[in-house]
Amino acid sequence: MCGRYTSTNQDQLVAEMELALATDADCAGVLAVAPGFPAGLTSWWAPRCNVAPTQPAPVVVKREAVATLCLMRWGLVPHWADDLKIGVTMINARAETAAGKRPFRDALARRRCLVAADGFYEWKREGKKRVPFHFTPIGDGPVTFAGIWERWKPRDREGALWVESFAILTVAADPLVTPLHDRMPLVIAPDDRARWMSREELPTEAIADLLVPTPLAGWQRREVDPWVNAAARERGAVPG
Repeated sequence: MCGRYTSTNQDQLVAEMELALATDADCAGVLAVAPGFPAGLTSWWAPRCNVAPTQPAPVVVKREAVATLCLMRWGLVPHWADDLKIGVTMINARAETAAGKRPFRDALARRRCLVAADGFYEWKREGKKRVPFHFTPIGDGPVTFAGIWERWKPRDREGALWVESFAILTVAADPLVTPLHDRMPLVIAPDDRARWMSREELPTEAIADLLVPTPLAGWQRREVDPWVNAAARERGAVPG
């Protein structure tokens, strides 16, 4: 699975992909239900060293014909859901089975996105301690995880704003990851980004070649400071 990741190179991704930027008004629904800022964070648009479920995070979608970086809530909330809380259980979708699962199949066919990232975390259990490891490309450049997204708003609240949310697709882990976990985020290569986030409705067969594990060639695994174990912290709150 992917339960925590980093997203510190949005500016580089914006330049590489020539992205438009959504405004706070565009993201008003997400910002309205956002949790309080983690310690050390003053904006959801800031570089993130510890992105956690339910928090807003940068995602690339096609708005009309324009690729746009916007904020969405991590944890997919299907349009038919009764409550926003269902998203806590839907932060990931297995690439092998998403097309057959009610919460994910429509989004996989019609609403694919790119999750702006530059690495992810997994943990090793050592006695009572959980030791975090950061998986990241050597050089720490931006990457894009395969995502799917949805729009939801409460049916019983007149004038409620739409909340956009996403899930990260996962695949069988690369050998670099398997000592710690059997799943990892699905990485979409630069040459495949446009096809993945196409606004066309695509049958699973049309994107089947993208729903397979991508070897993490050129990636590294590093043990990192245990401050990341707390989802309510960010780099700016860590001494030194």
